Amino acid sequence: MKFDIRKLKKDTLGGFLLHVVFAAGLMLVLLLLYFFAYLPRATNHGQTITVPSIEGMQIAQLEDFLIKRNLRYEVNDSAYSSEYPALTVLKQYPQAGSKVKEGRKIFISINRVSPPTVPVPALVDGSVVNADAVLRSNELKRGRIELVAGPFNVVKEMKYQGQTIDAGQPVPKGAVIDLVVMDGGSNSFEAPDYTGLNLEDAKVVIFGSNLNIGNITMVGDTTGMEAVILKQKPAPNENIKVGDVVDLWIGKSGTPVPDNDDDEPDDN
Repeated sequence: MKFDIRKLKKDTLGGFLLHVVFAAGLMLVLLLLYFFAYLPRATNHGQTITVPSIEGMQIAQLEDFLIKRNLRYEVNDSAYSSEYPALTVLKQYPQAGSKVKEGRKIFISINRVSPPTVPVPALVDGSVVNADAVLRSNELKRGRIELVAGPFNVVKEMKYQGQTIDAGQPVPKGAVIDLVVMDGGSNSFEAPDYTGLNLEDAKVVIFGSNLNIGNITMVGDTTGMEAVILKQKPAPNENIKVGDVVDLWIGKSGTPVPDNDDDEPDDN
């Protein structure tokens, strides 16, 4: 006896199951076609672009540069760096070298036209060491020290670009503030002995004496070792004035320092 599928009717159990199996198979075929044929074409599956480096590029050049590479950009943030011209790309995301799809938007941070300002902190009547720390914490720099006669060894006046400036006045971030410092009633004193100190401890003593650090010369290899002051100029106990510059030679304790100050340090 032969089985004829055409004799199965919809209202029988066999007919119903056959239609369910057929519908499920058709749905499976459609899903496979969607995920493995249509979707890859619609999303450019497997087609990627390497993100170029655009940091340091002027924003005026950016659009044409990215359009030619099937990419877009959006300004996400702004910051300021004195190392780059205004309206220059400082940062980008995704980073250069990343793999992205065509049409991907690159988010950028651009350099401001002018730097943000900060108020000048109150430094008058304080020590130079305090002024140094306060200026750094406010993203400002200490400039020249101008020595004047006075009974106390403190800051008498602040200057910006040669002009006297008061606390609270706005200046650009990174501005250099010069200090007028009283000499404490004495024009000279004996230079302290910094030898044997590490650089950070020496800085505290030097700035505390209202002196400036000049050249710092590395002597020998200090890899994995604590570097200390081997030599200083002016030498210990030499007469020195407030605002003078102290040159330092640093290296491993016991390392000989060339007698000639102009000799290059030996790195071997």
